[in-house]
Amino acid sequence: MEQHTPLHKTLQRLDDLIGERGLNRSDILDPQTLAARTALPQSTVRSLLKGAAPPADTVNERVCARIKALSDAYLARSGKRMSDLATAVAARLEISDVWARSVCDGKKIPNVTHLHRLVQFFDVEGGESFFTAPADEALNRVLLPALQRLEHPEQDPVAALLDRYGVKGADLRAHGSVSRVQLERILEGVLRSVAPEEEDPQR
Repeated sequence: MEQHTPLHKTLQRLDDLIGERGLNRSDILDPQTLAARTALPQSTVRSLLKGAAPPADTVNERVCARIKALSDAYLARSGKRMSDLATAVAARLEISDVWARSVCDGKKIPNVTHLHRLVQFFDVEGGESFFTAPADEALNRVLLPALQRLEHPEQDPVAALLDRYGVKGADLRAHGSVSRVQLERILEGVLRSVAPEEEDPQR
């Protein structure tokens, strides 16, 4: 499916494939994981997964809410204080610490140039549309790659490797930051260590 495919069709196809292959829906459509990847509230993600309409918010509201969600996640992950984040953002955006803190708190709206730099700072996928897209489009963006992997598993070397060792229903890359090649090597090493060794024909 292509990027312009609406969310409800992506979800319908995912549900069909999940049912056909006996997969666990929560492994692929986990609200907590999807909320983290989209900077959407879990409640919104859960509603969208159930087929509800996206919230009637404005572009400005989306931008502010998603920057705040990313900021909160950054602080929780790094253990740093808001003042530390504000200083780092201020340096990247070339603005004052006070203004940067208001942006991180979701109280001020960054301009286009600042939004572009925030894409780089938070290392998000999708460019500026990560912050501006309606919730259904934001969720659809992260679900399409999962759908692609399920529809074309032969193009996914990690899936092929897992299948070779009899591991089913795993989408490990959704949570990782390593490259495809790195993850394949890691998985191969781990799976080799736990798989029974083949008997030496010369013994």
